[in-house]
Amino acid sequence: MPQMTLDGASIHFRLDGPATAPVLLLSNSLGTTLDMWEPQVAAFAAHFRVLRYDTRGHGGSTAGAGPYSVAQLGGDVVQLLDHLGIERAHLCGLSMGGITAMWLALNHPGRVGRLVLSNTAAWIGPASNWTERAERVQQEGMAPIAAAVVSRWLTPGYAAEQPEQVEALQAMLRATPRAGYVANCIAVRDNDLRGEVAGIRARTLVIAGSGDIPTPPADGRFLANTIPDCRYVELDAAHLSNQEQPDKFNAAVLEFLAGA
Repeated sequence: MPQMTLDGASIHFRLDGPATAPVLLLSNSLGTTLDMWEPQVAAFAAHFRVLRYDTRGHGGSTAGAGPYSVAQLGGDVVQLLDHLGIERAHLCGLSMGGITAMWLALNHPGRVGRLVLSNTAAWIGPASNWTERAERVQQEGMAPIAAAVVSRWLTPGYAAEQPEQVEALQAMLRATPRAGYVANCIAVRDNDLRGEVAGIRARTLVIAGSGDIPTPPADGRFLANTIPDCRYVELDAAHLSNQEQPDKFNAAVLEFLAGA
């Protein structure tokens, strides 16, 4: 289990694909681990050196002291790239991972090739929702929120047909360290890039889900209409479009990354 140690935290990462291929970094959503990208690994690793990692406070990455900030999460990625000797990478982030990717594109543009922002937003509000969720998890742990949160990750019809996938996602969420989840909730709560995303210069693909409740298509269209060099794709999915529509998700990303 490869690890990188930094300022009191340890970041777990994994590399797949040819060592000489261009690097594609995948950044996970709140309450998931790098395993959320399993439906993408084979397809992406055929063309790229795929770098996945657990955001601090998730999976095999230790929590460290919270609360966190998006700048801190983005800084972790910069240090991970430095640790691995990677000067520049394409970025693909979903939800919280998309926020991290936007921050990187704005603050470290030289490290970013192309940018894929999936099921994410420049601001995910209202702030009170995050404060209340953080307080509940702090008091009660992860188990009481697992079913309700995962119910927003997949459309109801799909979830009914895929009970094993639902249970696997709930288990992933329940296993997230309480302290790490709370600290990341605060990072998302305090993030607002609406006034900054017009400054993104990386060529960008925005992927939205037509049934996404946490980050609805309007959020994706805002990004697509604000980021200068951007295209928009909407899939028939909820929040984890990469899990619900893996073939279409993979095709959209690969076509974008291979395009002129």
